[in-house]
Amino acid sequence: MILFYELIFVLLAYVLGSIPVGYLLTRYYAGQNILGLGSGNIGSTNVRRVAGRKLGTITQLLDMLKGLLPVAFFFIFNPSVSIPYYRFFLAFAVIIGHDFSLFLRFKGGKGVNTTLGASVLLAPYSVFIAASLYLIVKWRFRYVSLGSIVIAFTLPLIEFILYGLSFTFCYLLLCSILILLLHHTNIKRLIKGNELDS
Repeated sequence: MILFYELIFVLLAYVLGSIPVGYLLTRYYAGQNILGLGSGNIGSTNVRRVAGRKLGTITQLLDMLKGLLPVAFFFIFNPSVSIPYYRFFLAFAVIIGHDFSLFLRFKGGKGVNTTLGASVLLAPYSVFIAASLYLIVKWRFRYVSLGSIVIAFTLPLIEFILYGLSFTFCYLLLCSILILLLHHTNIKRLIKGNELDS
């Protein structure tokens, strides 16, 4: 019975992650379908391009928040669970939901903000350092995608340097691989020199 409830909460985390915040905000407050505009992505960067800085910032914060909520729920209520490292399964489920939304025919965002939100309680030092490097890279080179790629490389690396091989490192490595795979078109544009700026 405990296992049943654990799986239900993982599913609910996926559904929460599937809520397409950027799509909904641009649809209802800007009257536009973001899937056909800019890069076609529902993330905060494209929302900012299509609908302005305010909606972009709100999207960024809400995408982080939906990543944070399932993990925060686990830490606050500390339920009895039978699955080892259950908190990581909740975190990854909400990230997968964002990247492959149930409500957008399994399309979605690229997961950077949701990954940061889901991971901040699991690996706070690594998240803080990686996010700081992101801000520096974005400020210096003006490419959000380049900053996101830096996050993908540095999150597991920093965790490994600080704590060695661990389940947290493996979780962050998996998240980072997913981010890089979803940024493959950005990587190609960066190499060709025709990437969209921030």
